[in-house]
Amino acid sequence: MQSLKAALSKPFAKYIAKRIKKWATKPVETQEKIFRELLAEASTTVFGQDHSFNEIKTYEDFKSKVPIRDYEELRPYVERVVHGEENILWKGKPIYFAKTSGTTSGAKYIPITKESMPTHVEAARNAILMYIHETGNSKFVDGKMIFLQGSPILEEKNGIKLGRLSGIVAHYVPKYLQKNRLPSLETNCIEDWETKVDAIVEETINEDMTIISGIPSWVQMYFEKLIEKRNKKVGDIFKNFNLFIFGGVNYEPYRAKFENLIGRQVDSIELYPASEGFFAFQDKQNETGMLLQLNSGIFYEFVEAEHFFEDNPKRITIKDVRLGINYVMIISTNAGLWAYNIGDTVQFTSLSPYRVIVSGRIKHFISAFGEHVIGKEVEQALKEALEKTTISVNEFTVAPQINPEEGLPYHEWFIEFENEPEDELKFIEDLERSLQQQNSYYLDLIEGKVLKTLKIARVKKDGFQTYMKSIGKLGGQNKIPRLSNDRKIADKLYQLGLTK
Repeated sequence: MQSLKAALSKPFAKYIAKRIKKWATKPVETQEKIFRELLAEASTTVFGQDHSFNEIKTYEDFKSKVPIRDYEELRPYVERVVHGEENILWKGKPIYFAKTSGTTSGAKYIPITKESMPTHVEAARNAILMYIHETGNSKFVDGKMIFLQGSPILEEKNGIKLGRLSGIVAHYVPKYLQKNRLPSLETNCIEDWETKVDAIVEETINEDMTIISGIPSWVQMYFEKLIEKRNKKVGDIFKNFNLFIFGGVNYEPYRAKFENLIGRQVDSIELYPASEGFFAFQDKQNETGMLLQLNSGIFYEFVEAEHFFEDNPKRITIKDVRLGINYVMIISTNAGLWAYNIGDTVQFTSLSPYRVIVSGRIKHFISAFGEHVIGKEVEQALKEALEKTTISVNEFTVAPQINPEEGLPYHEWFIEFENEPEDELKFIEDLERSLQQQNSYYLDLIEGKVLKTLKIARVKKDGFQTYMKSIGKLGGQNKIPRLSNDRKIADKLYQLGLTK
């Protein structure tokens, strides 16, 4: 029999779907309204005065007065906020800093304000409600749900709380879901990832888990430990588990492996959350891409990735984007980020409504020879090579080998196989074919004898976990880059003896 909570979720889901449709069908007007509101709210801040917000009447004015910045370029303003000053990037003070590990100069502090915090929570909630509205499936709200996340313990800096985004969000789980939610606060606070996963297994193994959520690579570790303990597939341990929610990486390279671990297919919802904002979620089960959140206090701009490093690349709004182009996404938000480069690249899969896929990172590509291979292309190549085979892959990354001991340079694929290919040459041929079909620059370099065919370095079982542990990034929201333009990861894998 359906519970009251499951029954009530359906009309609520219908109401939310109606509200989303209202702004999704008026995308340009919605974004124009957000643009005006952001400028008006921040006009008296230090940043607003420094950039003459009160003189900005059009988007062209905005582009001329507010240059694109990344974190390092915005840092002087952020440092003032961190030191406790008010009205710097946004009115008043932030209520949190989401602390993330910076690649160049230590920790990054991303402000979260009282205006921006609700958008993180609502988008996550709406993703589930849109799923209920589309499928009619709401039974899962009666079972237990888990999100593999960072510790909810928050520090304080000059009166502002700080922690990992997932730890901050943990404080905003609605009351009606609290008793359904696992793991316990005590377990969630465990910092060591391996100890934490063991504790989560103990807490959940006898529960009726219906939703499991997290970054696929870390959920995989949880699933493997469950199977090891019970010697059953995850779908047999949790009979009512039918919804997997994930974000952070493309699920496709993991899909076959997950279906094997679970023992059956389950529905999934993809999310696109970040410390800087909750940008998109999957709103349809059978559509490619995630619905861009145009009504969440974020104004979006886009720059073609191909031209991003030019002196004055062209900036456009959603009105002028095209399908299938690789764009760097630039955001201005009600947390006080202005023309901010988050580092992600996206491609639009639909313009009515606006849906995107994350295609990679602007810094994560291989272009040692001008090929500009991106994350989406290596993921697609692997997906196509795995189709119609029994090969299963746990994790992978790709790096250029510029100075081989002999012969031409090549791309080196570091792959941790679950089931290894019987015919490695055929597997390499399939990877090559897909990559060459997707990327004409790469094809030209192969045909022009500048590069030779890719090579595979087999990584030992759990090798990538060992690597992540060695650099202090095991678990949480950390993930292996799909590809790099240098040999840092590759050299470390060899140095640690993690290849076969």
